[in-house]
Amino acid sequence: MSNLPPSWKALEWSVILKLAFQSIGVVYGDIGTSPLFVFATVFPNGVKLEDDILGALSLIFYTITLIPLIKYVFIVLQANDNGDGGTFALYSLICRYSKVGLIPSQQPEDKDVSTFKLDLPDRRTRRASKLKSKLENSNFAKFFMLIATMLVLSAVGGLKAAAPSVFTEGRLIWIAVAILILLFMFQRFGTENVGNTFASILSLWFIFIAGIGIYNMVKYDPTVIRALNPKYIIDYFKRNKKNAWISLGGVVMSITGGEALFADVGHFSVLSIQISMCCVTYPALILAYLGQAAFLMKNIDDVADTFYKSIPHSLYWPVFIVAVLAAIIASQALISGTFSIIQQSLALGCFPRVKVVHTSAKHHGQVYIPEINNLLMLSCVIVTLTFRTTEKISNAYGKNFKEFPLFSYIYINVKQMSNTRQNHLLTGIAVVLVMVLTSCFLVLVMIMIWKTNILFVIIYVLIIGTVELIYLSSVLYKFDQGGYLPLAFALFLMCIMYVWNYVYRKKYHFELEHKISPLKVKETVDETNYHRLPGLAIFYSELVHGIPPIFKHYVDNVPALHSVLVFFSVKSLPINKVPVEERFLFRSVKPCDLYVFRCVVRYGYNDVHNEEESFERLLAERLKEYIQRGSMLSMNAAKSNRVLTEQNSNIELEIDSDIQEDVTFSRERDIKVVERAYSVGVVHFVGEQDVIASKGSGIAKRVVINYVYNFLKRNVRQSSKVFDIPHKHMLKVGMIYEL
Repeated sequence: MSNLPPSWKALEWSVILKLAFQSIGVVYGDIGTSPLFVFATVFPNGVKLEDDILGALSLIFYTITLIPLIKYVFIVLQANDNGDGGTFALYSLICRYSKVGLIPSQQPEDKDVSTFKLDLPDRRTRRASKLKSKLENSNFAKFFMLIATMLVLSAVGGLKAAAPSVFTEGRLIWIAVAILILLFMFQRFGTENVGNTFASILSLWFIFIAGIGIYNMVKYDPTVIRALNPKYIIDYFKRNKKNAWISLGGVVMSITGGEALFADVGHFSVLSIQISMCCVTYPALILAYLGQAAFLMKNIDDVADTFYKSIPHSLYWPVFIVAVLAAIIASQALISGTFSIIQQSLALGCFPRVKVVHTSAKHHGQVYIPEINNLLMLSCVIVTLTFRTTEKISNAYGKNFKEFPLFSYIYINVKQMSNTRQNHLLTGIAVVLVMVLTSCFLVLVMIMIWKTNILFVIIYVLIIGTVELIYLSSVLYKFDQGGYLPLAFALFLMCIMYVWNYVYRKKYHFELEHKISPLKVKETVDETNYHRLPGLAIFYSELVHGIPPIFKHYVDNVPALHSVLVFFSVKSLPINKVPVEERFLFRSVKPCDLYVFRCVVRYGYNDVHNEEESFERLLAERLKEYIQRGSMLSMNAAKSNRVLTEQNSNIELEIDSDIQEDVTFSRERDIKVVERAYSVGVVHFVGEQDVIASKGSGIAKRVVINYVYNFLKRNVRQSSKVFDIPHKHMLKVGMIYEL
């Protein structure tokens, strides 16, 4: 069921425990600081009956147990894609098993990649095949899955960029800006260093809240443990009816950040996340909520400030300092998750090209994206400086502040960085929406890939699926009461992703429809008015099948071709990594003496081009290896045919060396041609396509293609930067695509 990469399988316990410790500082900042506000958001108008406290506590306990613990830790984490998590990992698993991708770039050879193969059980294949067939034949299902994936990714990004309002009163505004800048500048040191630093603080935080919880239970009311009986949930709904349903929006606050357990698993490992959650985070949270409920049983009027009022007087300031630090770093889970999902969405063709930096040589999932980091930092600073006051921020998030003591008030502003009371409305919508969509994808994985017994699938849907839908209905009830800022940013990100993917697909289909046949290439090369120049020419294209139309445009204007031609395209497979030795896929355009090749370089969504290795030299070496393998296959095929002929003729003769000599001579000749071409020089032909909407297109299509997409295209990394193409060896071939 689990798809762990070899690197994770071989981890020693010392490494696993170290990763588990680091994950505390990266994954649990958001969910770990939720006890500060949960009871206040469940009871915004105060507590009427003591039994309501037990009902809310029971809801919180079973929500944390059912969603983050059982669903994510023990079920969803098993659906990782070779160690990587997040919605895109689920989507890639489904795309790998069934043809639900919207770009027809699949090749039979893709299944030969070692990391592409899925370990599938043989049972219950009929139901899985039926579902697979329905998905492959339904364009609506394909678009829905793509849009759902984009929605999840953009929702997380929207929450991060719209949650920056720290210390937003008076002179503290500049302290907030300084904290934000330092937080984002610290990201360049990598998840490992960030995790080590933040893990110590959050570990101390969990020790504090667990200890305070035990203290309050002993001091005020140890019998609150009876709230573990789900009967109190039923009684709570009987008494409060609609108000109880509405209060679920506050209960959701107890699991905000739970999705980070899956999204950030690529930075660590499945086992390390399971250890840190089961041994540290979960027990600390349950004890914290039990202690707060015990305190409220004797101090029912202090629900608005439950956390601070329940702190023992002698520990107030140490806890306050740690709380402020914990709240500042609570956004780390979303920052790390944002890096992971942006990196994954690049492979989907849903995001403009950005630079991805691997910050750890040991753990492939730990990445840093400078452009995204700077964009998030700039967005947070702008929002903080623009709104400035607490009241304006509150209106933007759709929730007004209560009155807090001075230092509590400062902390509340800090906590806003990580989806707290003031923005819980949109936070709840995004969190529950992500969880519901994750469950939908997970059910597909259960049926098609894991081939889980249908009874267990039904149980999962009836219990976890129903609970999540109830929570979603609750948080959607007050959707019209505010929270426009996170929503606006999420929609903005989603629009960018959709526009980029829409035009990306249009371009690919245009090239596919106008591709050049191998016969046309042969005719072009054979024509007497075309000269073969010494050297190696690489034509870049996104087209996987066939020769791109830009080749015809080039030869129509330049009557010269190099001695060796390689039509090069990069292809993203729905897997996290492609082994280097399996990355290059060559095909020769017949006849072989034309020295025209097609090359597809296959990357997983977590693969990064090695800038230290010469791309030109690597391509030439892989091409020679292909020629070497091709000659061996030709020799073996010829020997087989020769043996078959001799057996049919009843002639007992030994295979002479003519075949081997001919093949060896051909192989050495072809390799020398490639070596000579490479030594003369490599020329890179990069297509500079001007994309415009075709005549007769509607206004919306013209705006999307002619203005929005072209604006994005002018402001992102070009192919020459992605592959470090030297400018002195690069020629750009312009062509207009009417889509």
